[in-house]
Amino acid sequence: MSDSLGKSVLKVLLGLVFIVSAVLKLIDMDSFEIYIYSYHFFSLNASFIVARLAIILELVLGIGLVSHTLHKMYWWGSMAMLGGYTLLLIYALTLGRTDSCHCFGDFLQLDPKQSLIKNAVLMLLFLLIYKMESWKTPFRWLILCLTVMASTIAVFVISPPDNLTSNSDPEQNLQVELFDAMLDTEPLEALNLREGKQVVCFFSTSCEYCQLAAHKLSLMQQFYGFPPERITYLFMGNEESVAGFYEQSESAQYRDLLYPDMSRLVKVVNGNFPVVVLMEDGIVIREYGLRNMKEEEVKSFFLLGPSIEGFPK
Repeated sequence: MSDSLGKSVLKVLLGLVFIVSAVLKLIDMDSFEIYIYSYHFFSLNASFIVARLAIILELVLGIGLVSHTLHKMYWWGSMAMLGGYTLLLIYALTLGRTDSCHCFGDFLQLDPKQSLIKNAVLMLLFLLIYKMESWKTPFRWLILCLTVMASTIAVFVISPPDNLTSNSDPEQNLQVELFDAMLDTEPLEALNLREGKQVVCFFSTSCEYCQLAAHKLSLMQQFYGFPPERITYLFMGNEESVAGFYEQSESAQYRDLLYPDMSRLVKVVNGNFPVVVLMEDGIVIREYGLRNMKEEEVKSFFLLGPSIEGFPK
């Protein structure tokens, strides 16, 4: 194999790595969004967009590398992207984080140290193809424009951001009368959930979306300093699965209760999990699922102290 052919094959392989990485992130978009949000550089809504832009960039660079056109532009773009991710990983290490960086979605779990090694190897391989020549196709700029357009459309169609698709007036899953009766019977009566502002979460321990919702709410609580004693998780499951829920969701541990009457719990949320309820003095103000949880509303509920009348409807 000639040196030129070997470099061409290497370049294609590097492009395929970027494409595979982008596709795996897209498959596990919910987790990747929350990972972006967890650094709190961006709001939750902005994190939805940033996560998709990162995937689009990887797709464009990967396809560009495979096409062998505009070599220097794609080479520098790839090195800049790897450099940016490397800086983020170094920052993650300074924070003491050991969670997966989601470089390959949830398919391959790499902690920041492992991902730094992966980036270093990729950057060294890119140095080997630095002096390659581009194919002089007259359609190189057309290929770039079509790649950007196709990648953007594909990403936003396959996984539209929650803030652009969730209803402002979502279907209500909580059966308020049944929930109200629950509050006045054991074991909830002893928790005094009718006092002041409370967040009550209905989770199934085996539900992936419940784990994502718990992670999202936990990040909001940590970012904005909500009183943790005002958050209660009501679980459907068993004692062993509760510990696994906290581990899988990466949620902080709040007051929780394994509700003894599973059929009653299912009826209260109309069979839908997760349901996150904001209450003030025993009156339900808002309920959310995973998709329509609004950061500004939750933040306002606790930090700005709105009365029931003043809370946005």
